[in-house]
Amino acid sequence: MARNEEKAQSMLYRFREAQAAELGLGTRADRRPKMASACKSLRECERWRGEILRELSRKVSKIQDAGLTDYEVRDVNDEINKLMREKRHWENQIIALGGANYRRNVAMLDDDGKEVPGTKGYKYFGRAKDLPGVRELFQSKKQEEEEENQALAFYKKFMNQGPAYFGDLDEADGKLLEYERQAEEEEWRDEYTNVLETLNLPLDDPIPKIPRGPSASSSPLPSNGLSPPEPPVNAKRKAQEEDVEMDAVNAEAAAPDQAKRLRKAESDGTARADVVPSSGGADSMRAHASAAAAYLGFLSSEDLMPPTLPTREEMEGVLLALRKQALVEEYFGE
Repeated sequence: MARNEEKAQSMLYRFREAQAAELGLGTRADRRPKMASACKSLRECERWRGEILRELSRKVSKIQDAGLTDYEVRDVNDEINKLMREKRHWENQIIALGGANYRRNVAMLDDDGKEVPGTKGYKYFGRAKDLPGVRELFQSKKQEEEEENQALAFYKKFMNQGPAYFGDLDEADGKLLEYERQAEEEEWRDEYTNVLETLNLPLDDPIPKIPRGPSASSSPLPSNGLSPPEPPVNAKRKAQEEDVEMDAVNAEAAAPDQAKRLRKAESDGTARADVVPSSGGADSMRAHASAAAAYLGFLSSEDLMPPTLPTREEMEGVLLALRKQALVEEYFGE
C-alpha cells in the first residue's frame, strides 16, 4: 500500500483537490470559519465572501430544476437564505475592518428583473414561489397592496389643494358677506320680536339696528382678497364720543343724582380725591344693571352686576397660605 505522501502526489488526488477548490469545499485546514468576527484579515474576508457568492449562484441555479420535489425545494431555499445571512455577517466584518461597503439598500431581483418576494428577512427563490401556501400568501399581499394603492389614489386628489379648496377665497367677491349680513339682520329681527313677546311689551316699537363695532364695514371686500382700509382716526374718535354720550344718557336715566354730580364735577374742573377712574366704571355698570333690571322683574340689579374678582394681593396671600400648609404637612405631618 502506498504511503500518504505518494497518495498526495497521485493524479486522481490532485484532480479531486482542484475540483473541491472549484466547488468551494476546500480542505479540512482551509474551511470557512463559522464566525465571521474570528477573521481579522480583510483579504480573507473578501475571499470567504466571494466563496459564499459562488455557492449562492449554484444554489439558485439548482432551485430552478423542475425535477426537485417540494421538500427538496424547501431545503434548497432554506440553504439559500442561510447563505444570505452568512454573507451579511461577512459584509459587516469587512466594514468593521475598513473595507468596502457591500451592503447597499438595493432591491434583490430575480431572472425576470422582478423583486424577489418574501418578507424582510426570508426570501423565496425559483420554484419556491410556486410551493403550496406560498402562492396564496403572495396573492393576498398583492391584493392588499392594490387596495392600499387604490385608497391612496382616492385620497391623493384631496392633497396639496389650494386656498380655494379650504374656503379661504369665499369672501373675495363679497357675495358671501352680503348673504351673512342679511341672515344676521333677519335673525336679529326675529330674536328682538321674541324678546318683546316674552316681556309682554308692545310690538309696535321700531326694531333698532344691530349694534356693530367700528371694525364692521358695510362695504364688501375688494376683488383681490385684501382687507378693507381701516377707518380714519376721526371716525374712531367720533364713535368713542358717541359711546360716552350714550353712557351718560343711560346713567342719567338710571341715577339722576349721580349724573348731576358728574356734571357738577366737570363744570367746576376739580376732581374729588376719593373718585378714581375705576369707580366711574363701576357706577356705569351699576347704572346699566339697574336699567336692565327695570325690564327683568325676576332679577335685581345686584344679580346683573359682574362678579367681584380678587385682587393680586389677595391671590398671593391665598397661594402663600397654601404653600405654608403644604410645607407643614410635609415636614411635621398632619
